[in-house]
Amino acid sequence: MVGYDPASRSEALTPEEAALAGSAAGMVTRALISPLDVVKIRFQLQIEQVSSWKPQGKYSGVVQAFRCILAEEGPASLWKGHVPAQLLSVLYGAVQFATFEALTELVHKSQSYNCQTPGVHFLCGGIAACSATVACQPFDTLRTRFAAQGEPKVYRNLRHAVYTMYCKEGALTFYRGLTPTLVAVFPYAGLQFFFYNILKTLLDSDSGTWKGGLQSLLSGSIAGVISKTMTYPCDLFKKRLQVGGFEEARLSFGQVRTYHGFVDCMVRIAREEGLRGFFKGLSPSLLKASLSTGFTFFWYEFFVSTITSLKGSQ
Repeated sequence: MVGYDPASRSEALTPEEAALAGSAAGMVTRALISPLDVVKIRFQLQIEQVSSWKPQGKYSGVVQAFRCILAEEGPASLWKGHVPAQLLSVLYGAVQFATFEALTELVHKSQSYNCQTPGVHFLCGGIAACSATVACQPFDTLRTRFAAQGEPKVYRNLRHAVYTMYCKEGALTFYRGLTPTLVAVFPYAGLQFFFYNILKTLLDSDSGTWKGGLQSLLSGSIAGVISKTMTYPCDLFKKRLQVGGFEEARLSFGQVRTYHGFVDCMVRIAREEGLRGFFKGLSPSLLKASLSTGFTFFWYEFFVSTITSLKGSQ
């Protein structure tokens, strides 16, 4: 089970072990879901309506977007921004799971609450995700910039991107979109851990059908879809803000906008694009959230079991 479990026969994970398992889970998951992430970001940044019935912008659907990107930019483009994305995933997974394990253990030792209840997991999961977000936001901004740019490229590599952004836009540009990110990440991550706890417990009661890693994969996938749907608009606001000052790389994709903060972004999207504008890219995002969350919990529990087994054999 994810989180500190006082009833477990195994020795509790140290923060270093939880960080190692979390970073390994993030690394493997990121490599698998990167193409969906690129398509999702392209949808989120498109001002024109994303619709296969009434195509208006460059991208009109998931399959069409994949074909278009492959034809114009090649297969490697589906892993654009993969280096900063991997740095993001490794660091985020390490901070999030190490913090989550430490918080659930703290709750058990300092309070009378059962640290394995969904409510505790919601609170600890939200706090852990906020901590990881603050630590990783620069990598998230870089990943978004790389995934957003077409051809010819504005940034040649990671070093060039960091140097150019810092010189032209200042250090704070790496934290663009932090406000909507924090607004969304607490409930998003909290709900992930909340529903994962509930679903895993339900499937544990039917262990004859769902066993081992399949429980983690299925529970995580469903938890990811529910939590992403409930918090999706803030993720879109974040992506729009992160590409501010990057308009020249977006001209070939259609209309561009420059927003002056979180509220301005939200109001202008509502006025210009309507309610549907808040959910652009939801389809690939839900597919990505399902795979990403499912794989993250699956691989985390896999690496935790491996670490526990190695400790027991010593």
